[in-house]
Amino acid sequence: MRQAVKVNGISGIALTKLDVLDGMDELKVCVGYKLNGKELDHLPASTKDQENVEPIYETMEGWSETTFGARSWADLPATAVKYVRRIEELIEAPVALLSTSPERDATILVRDPFAD
Repeated sequence: MRQAVKVNGISGIALTKLDVLDGMDELKVCVGYKLNGKELDHLPASTKDQENVEPIYETMEGWSETTFGARSWADLPATAVKYVRRIEELIEAPVALLSTSPERDATILVRDPFAD
């Protein structure tokens, strides 16, 4: 994601399906790659190298509470908020929209993507 944000000049993302992580004790987030003993912060461009990389994971605490249908930031468990904030740090872009179920109105507008 970080690579896509940088290459494409993305100024914010829509993070969807947060509710599918409900009930997980821990979450693993890929934060880099290891190739031939060297750590990389990006996926190599070469398909040959991509076949040989090992992901480097950061483990985060999950949450047992439900996020399903949450419609405000305050409705989210603290560990879910921490997860979203960590994703923002890792990809170097803000989460503008957060969805918490398949329903259209189960969306949290974190930042207006059209505001200056």
